[in-house]
Amino acid sequence: MQLENLSTIQPAAPRERVQVVFNGNGNGPKAIYEGPTGTPLREFFMAWEEEQNLPIENRAVAAVVENRLRELTVPVTRDVSVQPISLHHSDGSRIYRRTLSFLLVVAIAECFPGAQVAIDHSLPSGAYFCHMVNRAKLTPTELAMVKAKMHEIAQADDPIIRQNMPLKEAKAIFEARKDADKLRLLTIRQEDYLSVYELRGYVDYFFGYMAASTGCIKWFDLLPYGDGFALTYPIREKLGEMPSYVDSPKMGEVFRQTSEWLELIGIEDVGQLNEALGKGRAREIVLVNEALHERHIASIGATIAERHHQGVRVVLIAGPSSSGKTTFAKRLAIQLMTHGLKPFTLEMDNYFVDRDLTPLDENGEFDFESIKALNVERLNRDLLNLISGRPTLLPTFSFHTGTGKDGPTVQLSQEHIIILEGIHGMNPNLTPEVPAENTYRIYVSALTQLNIDRHNRVPTTDIRLLRRIVRDAATRNYTAEDTLGRWQSVRRGEKRNIFPYQENADVMFNSALVYELSVIRPLAEPLLLRVNPDSILRVEAHRLLSFLRWVREMDTEFVPDNSLMREFIGGSILKDYHPGG
Repeated sequence: MQLENLSTIQPAAPRERVQVVFNGNGNGPKAIYEGPTGTPLREFFMAWEEEQNLPIENRAVAAVVENRLRELTVPVTRDVSVQPISLHHSDGSRIYRRTLSFLLVVAIAECFPGAQVAIDHSLPSGAYFCHMVNRAKLTPTELAMVKAKMHEIAQADDPIIRQNMPLKEAKAIFEARKDADKLRLLTIRQEDYLSVYELRGYVDYFFGYMAASTGCIKWFDLLPYGDGFALTYPIREKLGEMPSYVDSPKMGEVFRQTSEWLELIGIEDVGQLNEALGKGRAREIVLVNEALHERHIASIGATIAERHHQGVRVVLIAGPSSSGKTTFAKRLAIQLMTHGLKPFTLEMDNYFVDRDLTPLDENGEFDFESIKALNVERLNRDLLNLISGRPTLLPTFSFHTGTGKDGPTVQLSQEHIIILEGIHGMNPNLTPEVPAENTYRIYVSALTQLNIDRHNRVPTTDIRLLRRIVRDAATRNYTAEDTLGRWQSVRRGEKRNIFPYQENADVMFNSALVYELSVIRPLAEPLLLRVNPDSILRVEAHRLLSFLRWVREMDTEFVPDNSLMREFIGGSILKDYHPGG
């Protein structure tokens, strides 16, 4: 074959300069910048952001390079196309909170040498609950000292340095600092190195990425809270302002209860879980945790039975996606039956308005999660009739045709208790006509979860996402990519329709199980590994895989057939059980 323009091909020396193409990500037009080979990404971003005159909240804390999340300290060795990740992005928000956590750890170490802090769990209004481990709680004066030190470090814009440290050296550092949680964690580490971060001489491990330096930390506060304090941070929907802190006493009760449960089981972190599984304690851990779940459900059932004598006739159950609401409702129904009550499940889906009356969201799509998508007037009328013992013609709804029609006529006795499960169960606008003394509200979610160690949390949102990935693959034939692609839309609906009302609950139920990551790992890992490497969703899959690999696997055979976990991993004895059906 005759080659044309062969004369234009010639030997060349290695290139000394590289180009970075900025895709803008909505913050500006596409642009190309050039610099010496080996220049860190951060320097290209600084030049681009200066040219764009971007405010601090729109500046990048990381970048997506060829569908992989990268820190800005990564050197550029060839031409690349990049997508900026700012604090408005979910990954950027996580990096901000992680960097803020590291800042807190270093500030406490500098203010109180030898002191250890645990970043325990999230609080509803944009905060982490933290507490001291080896000393008394911080006084208001001491808290102010730590806050001032954090501002000092942030204003200094100190570099955060990542390095692959020999495992033996990392263990020596953690041993000298008496970081038992990290030493436990490293017992299953197979590689001979550990990626650690260093700030002002303090070395720590975090399983996610960090900002390049401390200068991006502009918004935070430290507030006394219980036997510790709250580390507050901005939410990405309202950057530039700190959220007003609102106490959540019912959520606080869940955190207290979970702490007691972990103490009873004898497991404080993933490292201790791994040790227990290695010693053959899997069956014991499962049985005790399941017994604690059953005890709490039984307690809720007993409370409802007692209040039934005082007028409670409707139990409303709500919670975000993949919380285990369906299994919880069925187990609660069984408990109610032991008190002589007759549970009757009312399907909220049958109260959808006809498709042509369904409200639209900001994108012009049907908003089925809006409370206006329900015929609230008929729901309230039917509930009042059912409570009064009158024959009631119930509706049914066809998702195929998008229309409702008349269903069965039902008449309930005074021994009946109506169970109504749906996302709006905590919203007072769902049952405005039903007297408060006739209702009992239960909020169900994975509210706290076993952490990797004292400084590495496992967000409960991630637990629910992993549950959904496994369930969607088994029951809907969805790929992990399918589920990941829908998740942000699911989250937006939760933030709008569920979370603002959670404190309206009479009681909260934490559906998380101490052992569940060990059960989920062997089921979720293969699904996440199959996410297309050329897909942007690979970033999220990689993030989930990164903390799953710290967890020792456990066989599903130990999970009882009525466990909440069975709703997601399959094999539930309650799958075809319909209370009152």
